[in-house]
Amino acid sequence: MRLSIIIVNYKTRQLLIDCIRSINQFDTSGTEIIVVDNFSQDDTEQALRQHFPPVRFIQMGYNAGFARANNAGIKAAQGATVLLLNSDTLVRGNAIQHALAKLLAAPGYCACGVQLLNADGSPQISGNFAMRGGLNYLLPLPYLGNFLKWIAGLFGMKKPNVPEATGMVEVDWINGAFLMVRQEAIRKAGMLDEDFFLYAEEAEWCSRLKKTGKLCIFGDEHVVHLQGESATTAFQSSDKGYFNIYDRKGLQIMLSNMLRIRKQFGVGWYLFSLFIHVLEIPLFFTGLLFDSIISLGKPRYSFGKLRGFTANVCRLIGFAPRILANKPYFYKVL
Repeated sequence: MRLSIIIVNYKTRQLLIDCIRSINQFDTSGTEIIVVDNFSQDDTEQALRQHFPPVRFIQMGYNAGFARANNAGIKAAQGATVLLLNSDTLVRGNAIQHALAKLLAAPGYCACGVQLLNADGSPQISGNFAMRGGLNYLLPLPYLGNFLKWIAGLFGMKKPNVPEATGMVEVDWINGAFLMVRQEAIRKAGMLDEDFFLYAEEAEWCSRLKKTGKLCIFGDEHVVHLQGESATTAFQSSDKGYFNIYDRKGLQIMLSNMLRIRKQFGVGWYLFSLFIHVLEIPLFFTGLLFDSIISLGKPRYSFGKLRGFTANVCRLIGFAPRILANKPYFYKVL
C-alpha cells in the first residue's frame, strides 16, 4: 500500500461522496481511503457501502474534532504515506498521485501540500510561514490588526503565508485540508496533538514534523477546497474563513490559536498574546466610537461584534490556568 487517504466527516454526507468520486476518477491503485466519522448520526456509512464498497469506515462515536479523528485514521492506515484530506475538497488533474510521486522523489522532504483553489478557481492560502510567537494571530484584531499590518509594511516584512504557490515552495506549515505526510516522519514526530478540537492543530503538528524534514507546497497541483463548509454548519456561523473572532466559531479559533502558541512558543509568548487580546477591548471600543463619528454612523465594525469579541476574550481568560498548566485536556467549545 503506497498511500492512505484519511477523510474526517461530520455531517457532510454529500460533500464526502463528491470528494471520493473526484478521487476515484483517477487511478487509485495502491491507495486506500479511510473515512473517520465524528458521530454524524445519519446514513453516511450506508451510502459509502452502497457507492464505494472498498472504503474503510471508522466511527468515533462522538464529535472528536480534527486531530483525534485523523489520529484514528493514521493508526488504521496501511500506506507508507498518509494524506489528510478534507471532505469539502474536489481533486483536479490527478493531483493526489502527482503530489505523492513528487514527494517520494524529493529527498529531505517529509510532507507536502498542493495549491488549494476556491470554487471559482481563485487561489486559496495553502502554505504558511511561522511568525515568532504566533504574532500573525494578532492581525485579525479590529483596528489594532490593521495598524500592525501597516507597521509590517513599513519594515518590508514578508507575509505569513503564500498567497499563491507556483512550482515547489518550501513552507513552515501546510493547510490541513490537504496534508500529505510520510509515515516515517509521523513515527519520529508523533501524531496530531489531541488537546486540539479544531483549528491550529496542523500548524503545531507541522512544527514537529519540520524537525524531521522539509515541508513544501506543489503549486502546479490543484485541489478545490470549499472552505469551511463543515465547521460553518457545526458552529452555526455565517463566516467560512479563519479570521472570525466574534461568535462560537471565533471562540474555537481563538482558543486553538492560543493553545498552539503555548505549546509551540512557550508561556511568555502565550501571556503576551493574551494581554494584547485583553488590551484590544478598550482599543476596539475607542476605535469604534471614532469610526462611527467619522463614517457618519456606518463604521467598519459593529457594537455587536465588540460584544462578541469581549465575551470571547473573557472565555479565553477563563481557560488561562488550564493552558498554563499544559496538562492534557480537550479544548472543545462546540
